[in-house]
Amino acid sequence: MILGVLGAAFGGHLEMVAPAVQLTPEKAPSMWPFLFITIACGAISGFHALVSSGTSAKQVRSEHDALFVGYGSMLMEGALATLVIVAVAAGIGMGYTTKAGETLTGVAAWTTHYSSWAAAAGLGSKISAFVDGAANMINTLGIPKQFTLAIMAVFVASFAGTTLDTATRIQRYVLSELFISFKLDFLTGKYTATAIAVGSAMILAFATGASGKGALKLWPLFGAVNQTLAALALIIITVYLKTQGGVKWLVAGIPAIFMSVMTLWAAVLNQLQFNNAHNLLLETINAIIIAIAAWILLEGIIKFFSTEGDSDQPIETAPVL
Repeated sequence: MILGVLGAAFGGHLEMVAPAVQLTPEKAPSMWPFLFITIACGAISGFHALVSSGTSAKQVRSEHDALFVGYGSMLMEGALATLVIVAVAAGIGMGYTTKAGETLTGVAAWTTHYSSWAAAAGLGSKISAFVDGAANMINTLGIPKQFTLAIMAVFVASFAGTTLDTATRIQRYVLSELFISFKLDFLTGKYTATAIAVGSAMILAFATGASGKGALKLWPLFGAVNQTLAALALIIITVYLKTQGGVKWLVAGIPAIFMSVMTLWAAVLNQLQFNNAHNLLLETINAIIIAIAAWILLEGIIKFFSTEGDSDQPIETAPVL
């Protein structure tokens, strides 16, 4: 139905060329647990938990606005995720140009781009599939393909730019609140905290040379880190709902347990892979992720069983920075 609606909207016919499930892609890791640390936007995402608590909560006028702003934003995010899936699973079949200059359509286009796990790995491959697929869909409106490619390239660049702005702002919030907790008031100013956030990102970006691609070395860690944050958010929600009495906590508790287990499982498997590859940078950071994930899970369990229901204790809120 979605393909029919989108096909009518774009003046053409969209056909799903990707298989529903490809159980044995070449050189791919097991679907369990990695499937659950790669699905993020539109499903569950720790980064969005940070955005909602670090940015949205400081911008809504009242608690009543949170439903419209927070839940409404995630509905839009889910709609975007659906469009991305359509672009990479159907739009790409409307025309795909290989590195050799050959133009393929239909199933051949999809299977060429996703010929193996290695071929589809990396940020560039994922972005190019979306850009090509979406550009094909817009092209059915009569807009030249080169122009639609430029439109989608600008769209992706804008998305990256706004995400970077949001991430920097959140990091500044987090740093300021940490410095407040440690009584380091001289570091809580917005300019000082921003300089620390941007400076640390700059060091990371050029950590492996002057090419500016150093940060991409950490891309294999993104899924596990993102879903560790998601598990943390779900655990906090579970503990809070436990204070309200009843069994409402199950709504967040079951997903919290699931995400915690999947994240730890995936992080341990990643650690074995990084050890075999002798990648010291990823080994070190991933080990920290494992420790944090285990700590979060243990502390959440302790807090859950030490929390009484129907609590009248006020909820502490962070200062607006």
